[in-house]
Amino acid sequence: MKTKTTPLIKQYYDIRKKYPDDTIILFRVGDFYEIFGNDAIKCSKILNIALTKRNKNSSIELAGFPYHSIENYLPKLIKSGFRVAICDQLEKKQIKKKIINRGVTEIITPGVIINSEVLESKKSNFLASIDIDNRNIGISFLDISTGEFFVGEGSSNYVDQFFKKFNPNEVLYKKDKKKDLLKIIGNKYYTNGMEDWVFDYLSAYENLLMQFKTNSLKGFKIENLYNGIIAAGAILNYVCSICNIKISHISNITKLVENEYVLLDDFTLENLEIIKSKNEKAITLINILDNTISPMGGRLLKKWITFPLKNILEIKKRHKIVDSFIKNNNLYKDINEKLKNISDIERLTSKIVSYKVNPHEIILLSKSLKKITEIKNLLLKSEIYVLKNISYEIKNCENIYIHIEKILSMSSTNSIILPGFSKELDELRKIINSSKEYINNICKREKQNTGIKKLKILFNNIFGFFIEVKSISKEKVPSHWILKQKLFNCERYITDELKNHEIKILSSKEKIESIENNIFSKLIDYISKYTDILQFNSKIIAEIDIFMSFAKCAIDNNYICPELNESFNLYIKDGRHPVIEKQIYSYNKSYIPNDIMMNNNDSQIIIITGPNMSGKSAILRQTALIILMAQIGSYVPASYASIGIVDKIFSRVGSSDNISMGESTFMKEMNETASIINNLSDRSFLILDEIGRGTSNDDGISLAWSIIEFLNKNIHKPKTLFATHYHELNSISNYINNIKNYSVSVKKIDDNLIFTRKLLNNVSNNGSYGIHIAKIAGMPDSIINRANELLSIIKRYKINVKFVYKKKYYINNIYSFIKNLDIDNLTPIEAINKLYLIKKKIKSLFKNLRE
Repeated sequence: MKTKTTPLIKQYYDIRKKYPDDTIILFRVGDFYEIFGNDAIKCSKILNIALTKRNKNSSIELAGFPYHSIENYLPKLIKSGFRVAICDQLEKKQIKKKIINRGVTEIITPGVIINSEVLESKKSNFLASIDIDNRNIGISFLDISTGEFFVGEGSSNYVDQFFKKFNPNEVLYKKDKKKDLLKIIGNKYYTNGMEDWVFDYLSAYENLLMQFKTNSLKGFKIENLYNGIIAAGAILNYVCSICNIKISHISNITKLVENEYVLLDDFTLENLEIIKSKNEKAITLINILDNTISPMGGRLLKKWITFPLKNILEIKKRHKIVDSFIKNNNLYKDINEKLKNISDIERLTSKIVSYKVNPHEIILLSKSLKKITEIKNLLLKSEIYVLKNISYEIKNCENIYIHIEKILSMSSTNSIILPGFSKELDELRKIINSSKEYINNICKREKQNTGIKKLKILFNNIFGFFIEVKSISKEKVPSHWILKQKLFNCERYITDELKNHEIKILSSKEKIESIENNIFSKLIDYISKYTDILQFNSKIIAEIDIFMSFAKCAIDNNYICPELNESFNLYIKDGRHPVIEKQIYSYNKSYIPNDIMMNNNDSQIIIITGPNMSGKSAILRQTALIILMAQIGSYVPASYASIGIVDKIFSRVGSSDNISMGESTFMKEMNETASIINNLSDRSFLILDEIGRGTSNDDGISLAWSIIEFLNKNIHKPKTLFATHYHELNSISNYINNIKNYSVSVKKIDDNLIFTRKLLNNVSNNGSYGIHIAKIAGMPDSIINRANELLSIIKRYKINVKFVYKKKYYINNIYSFIKNLDIDNLTPIEAINKLYLIKKKIKSLFKNLRE
């Protein structure tokens, strides 16, 4: 028998069919959010709530939770990858009406969240949009929780670079461009296909003008970004029209300029473990540098690290501020204490303009603004001009928190609005507060009038106020009392007097709630006028937080201030790896520092040899990380550092298969190396580790050798650290200028290897010690012995780089000799003599090659 569809269920399914299957509909029914059908089955598992049915005759599954508990359940649904549509009651219950009007008031998706329970405090939550055509690709990123908005357009490489840095939680795209999208960004992002009308240029342009209240987009320098404008407008359309989120706090949009910051491609971000690592337990660079206190500081620090500066003046300004906090310990401590009491103003601002904020959060905002004013005054008193300048930048916000303090109670009482602010509110509260006394007086009177000494006046949600008497005293009950309930040993009654008082109390409570909500709403309106001040001050506080984080890091780890200049030189004395140093320190070990000196005259390329486990890779990585740290404004782990500004950092280190994309280790290595070589600049810095090891020995040596030659002859002269096992490459420096050989020293005492991890300016002649390391690892003696036999045979017939260069020299010499012969004018005797000389040269060639 088919279950009869009720008006409520019909209403639910009419709304449900408008949304995709991965959207969960939370359907408000009275004091509950109810979930039906397949949604109920999914939610019961994710939320660990009971799965039932609406009634015995129903075949429709049902799950639900109290509406006031949504803050507990919503994060779990979003983190599970679902969109959530909040379907609320749009009117109060009408007695004569069979069904209440309901409608979706808000859609929450992984990229559209302002709920602080869902968001990670120090992690941005970007929604991305991408518009693809045959000529260009437009991209846009928006974090509605902070108001940050970015736009740009370019090639697929340009797009990939920014997607890796912003790492959006949701990507909007045109439905019919799915294949193109996957080619550009892959399938690792949560994507949301939209209809064509969302990506209409004219609508997008108008949306942006309306959002920023301008007549053109020239002021943002994005007027000519056709596809970028479409992408940015699509985001606004989605957030406002589809998700129904208020975004008046988004007052600016930033153009993504490819060459404005140091280029860190995705291989470098991954290989250097700057933000995250494939190993979940690994420590990354940001873990070392992040001593920030505020969520805003933590989020901004990540942006600084992924977008290092190229402007020397800006970098030096950051270094000066860090230096000022290092030298002014008392100021550092005072500001540090105040930062601890500053809430996430950026995200509070987005909740304010969306009217999703509660009184407690406004109180936190008030206290935060007070602390910001105190920080402003502390910096103003400083005699250091860079700190005074920060104080001048902080905008005055006393009027905001003073206004809040006049209205809201700062204590933890139940009263939201301060006494004295509203006379009407105070009068209503008196009625509520006097209720207990009024009821007590009725109770005393009725005890006297009836002689029932154990009479009680109680309250519940069913009867309201009622009189409870023991059954043995029921004969004494007056006739005007109305019996409402008989229990085992007592009876409950109501009276007109109690009912009238109840109506008065409930009416007063409703009026109090209405008045308080009205006052609070007007307060939010007032604060909303100052969103630009709130956003600006939160950014300044985030920067102060980072500078103090850098100062703490420098003091705790003995870092120094690097010197930045316009030269093409690099000199790092006693450089250390910031992450490894921290890790071995916990084992009471000290990190072995090393020097690196490079320039374009005699040491553009440094070839580093040494066995496995000797520390070659660490030296490569630490040099790149020191440059990166210097250009974000941090101090660096060294005793001295002079760095010619770098505009691109490339790395090719480590090895890992990309099986899902059909790539072997070697293919991945070649892809990364090719990407580096095709994007070189005059100020590029490269670290290349074990290039060519993924193929045969001969192929590997040939490739590594050819790459070194190419980098040396390249017009851009990129500074390169090249670590290798191929000791044959050490001889290249004898034939090519501007290359130096270094080795990581290893001592062998009896059968023990001692890794000194010290970089020496010489050629390593020790081999890789691979067989010895295999022995230490526990490899059977039979394998070790045979490996040593084979090694001696291989060494006997090995051809080195010297062979190739000699061969090239002599062949060129013979070729030139023959080419210059005037055959037509040679006499027979002269021809015989010339032939004899050619024979002599060829004999000499083979003699030299045998040496």
